[in-house]
Amino acid sequence: MRNTGLVIDDRFQLHDPGAGHPDSPQRLAALARLFDADPFRALPRVRPREAAEAELARVHSASHVAAVAASAGRAMTRFDADTGASAGSFLAARLAAGAAIEIADAILEGSLDNGFAALRPPGHHAEPDHPMGFCLFNNVAVVARHLRARGVERVLVLDWDVHHGNGTHHTFYADPEVMYVSLHQYPFYPGTGAAVEIGSGAGQGYTVNVPLAAGTGGDTYLAAMRDVVLPTALRFDPRFVLVSAGFDAHRDDPLAQLALESEDYAELTSAMVEIADACADGRILLLLEGGYDLAALSESVRVSVERLREPKAAGLGTAEAGAGARDAARALAPYWKI
Repeated sequence: MRNTGLVIDDRFQLHDPGAGHPDSPQRLAALARLFDADPFRALPRVRPREAAEAELARVHSASHVAAVAASAGRAMTRFDADTGASAGSFLAARLAAGAAIEIADAILEGSLDNGFAALRPPGHHAEPDHPMGFCLFNNVAVVARHLRARGVERVLVLDWDVHHGNGTHHTFYADPEVMYVSLHQYPFYPGTGAAVEIGSGAGQGYTVNVPLAAGTGGDTYLAAMRDVVLPTALRFDPRFVLVSAGFDAHRDDPLAQLALESEDYAELTSAMVEIADACADGRILLLLEGGYDLAALSESVRVSVERLREPKAAGLGTAEAGAGARDAARALAPYWKI
């Protein structure tokens, strides 16, 4: 049994993007109930702290940070049609980014083996210079840059949210030390993430996009993980594994049209643990992104945390990986043997 740490905090619920918004504070309330029940109530908790401006500045422009800071204390600030901030959102967003750093440090230093951070607001759509897509600061990008600043040579960011993480993609597009891998519904919001988008300059081959058609189920999704993600990631040989863990590819989620079951997230977690065990001394951290059906979210998080605590061999099946995986493999062929 591994020493899996958790992050969750009532202050993340201070972020309220408006009545009827999918990213409701109730998402965190549902996970709080899960983590307060056996067996998760006994797991170690990492207390959030606010990210420092210098930590945010590794990813975001000063004008971006200032724009989010200006929302503090105001009833509602709109950054785009989907993305708003309430009076407490700036605090919640700084706490989310700081919490990601704190639990990553605990894993890096060995007081935890791995972890799951239930954060709000989410982060992977936040661009270096503006909030976007429910996201204010890019939590996974902030922690990846923090790990690099601490001397971690290669960081893998795997994004299994149903939406392409455009902000993370753009942050690391020319960076050969952070590999960004995304499996996502395509074409779909935000419009980025085609298989041919593989990085630029020194970063060519270090961005991996696996586009999946609406209606794709778990067998095809897991086969894409087997045939593209695992071999590429193992050759990259990361020293720390981060997962932008959105759970909105679930068949019950209201915002998209992929068809994963909760148990598929257990297999995805197992596959990522296998990469972490092979390359990074088991160091892996899952950071919450999307997931808007509360029952599906809770069950998918439950099985994911269980696989962090007690790893099992990933069951990725024998199905065909599908056109998106084939397109990704062709685009990456000059850079990786897969």
